[in-house]
Parts: sequence; structure tokens; C-alpha cells
Amino acid sequence: MSTLIKSGRIVTAEQDYTADIYIEREKITTIGADLSVAADAVFDAGGKYVIPGGIDVHTHMDMPLGGTTSSDDFETGTRAAAFGGTTCIIDFATQAKGQKMREALDVWWKKGEKSTVDYGLHMIITDLPDAHLEDMNDMVREGLTSFKLFMAYPGVLMVDDATIFRAMRQTGSNGALVCMHAENGGVIDLLVRKALAEGKTAPIYHALTRPATAEGEAVNRAIALAQMAGAPVYIVHVSSADALERVSEARDRGIPVFAETCPQYLLLSIEELERPDFEGAKFVFTPPLREKWHQERLWKGLKNNTLQVVSTDHCPFCFKEQKELGRGSFAKIPNGGPGVENRLQLLFHHGVNLKRISLNRWVELVSTAPAKMFGLYPRKGTIAVGSDADLVIWDPEAEHTISARTHHMRVDYSMFEGFRVKGNAERVFSRGALIVDGSTWLGKPGRGAFIRRGTYAGAWG
Repeated sequence: MSTLIKSGRIVTAEQDYTADIYIEREKITTIGADLSVAADAVFDAGGKYVIPGGIDVHTHMDMPLGGTTSSDDFETGTRAAAFGGTTCIIDFATQAKGQKMREALDVWWKKGEKSTVDYGLHMIITDLPDAHLEDMNDMVREGLTSFKLFMAYPGVLMVDDATIFRAMRQTGSNGALVCMHAENGGVIDLLVRKALAEGKTAPIYHALTRPATAEGEAVNRAIALAQMAGAPVYIVHVSSADALERVSEARDRGIPVFAETCPQYLLLSIEELERPDFEGAKFVFTPPLREKWHQERLWKGLKNNTLQVVSTDHCPFCFKEQKELGRGSFAKIPNGGPGVENRLQLLFHHGVNLKRISLNRWVELVSTAPAKMFGLYPRKGTIAVGSDADLVIWDPEAEHTISARTHHMRVDYSMFEGFRVKGNAERVFSRGALIVDGSTWLGKPGRGAFIRRGTYAGAWG
């Protein structure tokens, strides 16, 4: 099957030009002006952008949590991602306490068999005796080149500083990358217990018991541990100016620390948790939403490269029956929100259209930087001869209202309900195959492949 995309304005992290793209056997084989080649399918991209498919490096599909499971599995979640212009995700395999990493990986590989787009996996480490260190090397050899550790959720996911340091020393030698959920879990646990004892059970107390200072302190500690271990570190879902300042200071000192944020922290604020009739539960995720003034600090962090990536932390739970499990206690509200479908739309509208970031920077944040950071580049994350033909024809003039009534995520609400955006994916190609054509779904479960990733690319950022 050969495909020709004609006359598109090709936008990558570095370039912006008009040309045709010829695709054969899932790869980009030729790029040039007015190509005269025969193709099985021809698409006119005149007046539109052609960008590399989005890469979301932080999703939680089919994830068990607190007696329930995130509502999108690999089939429904990746279909929704594709409608939004994302053609590759990296999800998280979760090691249970006492479980070997190999066992957890096998479970998530089975879940991933339903994926409609290509995917990779990080490994969440909850148990790391010395006997398991070689398992990390095995994972890296098999293309799973990043590991996530938690400083939060005592008794469930949280590990101590010695475990974090041990993992970082291992990645310092095998070339992998540690991703850190940085919040002071012990202090937060005490604050949660105190609030509940005082009868403070509403969703707003989820945020009030997880102060920005607890995030900033943990980010600082994670950076110090990485520095001692001689390894890079990637801070996930930065939500506050406190955390951002710690990242900025470390980068100014030449320490290889990188970080992401998410659309919810750029566009939503703590007031959402005060919605009446328990509606605030829709916005319970971790770290929590902050006061509105943090938003502009984060936007500046994206512009000046203190933050390198925008991901979603997509972990949806339906309001009915799932979020409602926490009606008597905010601590029992399943922790997460939906967003995998709206990332490119929101960043384009509120970033490019509002002149907070450039067009090239938008592509870098949603595709190229994630690909480089997590060993996918240049197979993915760019438009070049030899790269996978993961491409999006993007209509910058298309207007769209985000709503649970029309989105493709398997969840009964949208965090961005009613948001008007200008700019949307028109056609989406996964390894050369057209899987989204306007509102029509052409993909199928199982088409997505597990991608063996390379190791951390070095302090390129």
C-alpha cells in the first residue's frame, strides 16, 4: 500500500515548509515538491499542516486502583488518542509488592494486545531488593527503558529514598531513565488523616491536603538523589510554581533533570474542586489543581524549556459509580482524569493561537521531545525519510467544542466540557494506514505494536 500526501505545510520541531510526502511499507520514503509518483491513495493537504503524530508518554489504560479500574482500556483509550492526533502512547506496567517485574510486564503486554496505535511501556517499581536489580537490565535489553517510582501513596506505591537511589544508580549504568512522581507522601498522609478526623470530606480537601510545598520539596529531593546517583531524572506532571522552580534551579546548575506538565495544570484551577453536588470529584487527580496564578508560570516554563513535554496522565474514572465511591471521603475518590483525546487541541488553541508558544514548539512538546526523551526518535516524533509514517493532517481553522457528548474516551464527563478550540486533527495515519478520516474510525484493535525503545538520549535538552 502506497500513499501520497500532497501540498501540505510540513511542520516539525525545527522546520516549516510545503512539500509532498510519499509513504511505502509503513515508512516515509520520499519528501519533495510536486512529487510525480503513482500511489494507491492520494490525499490533498493544501491549506493544512502535516505534523508528526502526537506521542503521549503518560497514560494509564486499564489500570486497577482503589477497588476499581480506569475506564479506558488499550482499545478505547488509543482510539480516543488517535482522534485527537496522538499515534503513540507509553503506558505504565505496575509491579505489585513482592511481584517480579517480569510478571507485571507480561500482564501489561496482554492488555496492550488490544491497542489500536503503537505503544511502549514504563515499569512502575514498588519493590526493589538487590536480587531484582538485574531485572531492570533485562527490561532495558527488551526495549522497556524507563522506570517510574513514587514518593507518594504510602503502603501502596510509595518507596523510600534508598530504593529510589538504588534504582537511579542502576539506570545510571544501564542508560534507562527514572520518572518520578514527586510529592511528600508521608506528610500528605498525615494531613489527609487530620482533615478526615475533622470531618472535612469534600473533594476540595484533596487539594488542600496536598500543598504545593509538598511537591516542591519532593522534586528537590528527587533531584538530589539523582545527582548523587549520577543519573538523569524526569519529573512527571509538574503542577506548581514550587516544583517548577526546583527544576529550573537544577537545570541552571547543569543537572540533567527534565520535566513534563499536563493540560489540566495549564488551564484548570483549584476552584473546580469546589463545584457543588460532588461535581468537584471529577477534578480529583494527583498532584491536585493549584491556584490560577501557577498557570502562567507553567506556560513560561514550556516556552523557556524548563518543561520539555506535555503529556496527559490520562487515567479516567466515570463520575457515576466510580468517582462516586468517594462521596463519604475525598480519600476514596478514584484518583485520575480523562484527557488523552484533547491534548493537541488544547495546546494548539491555548498555546499557538494565543501566542504563548510557537508552532514548532507545539510540535516539539507533543511529539518530538517525548520521542527523544524516551528512545523513540527518529523512528517517531519527526517527519523524515525512514521515519514511521505516523502523520496528522491538522486543520488550523477547524472549530470544535469539547464535550463528553462527542468525545471518544470511555468516560461520562470531560474535564474540559464546553471549551471551544480552533485547530483539530482532520486525518490521522498510523504507520501509513489511515485510521481517522474526519469523524470516521478506520482503525482496529490489535493493529498497534509494542515498540522496543532505545535508552535515554543524553542531556540534549
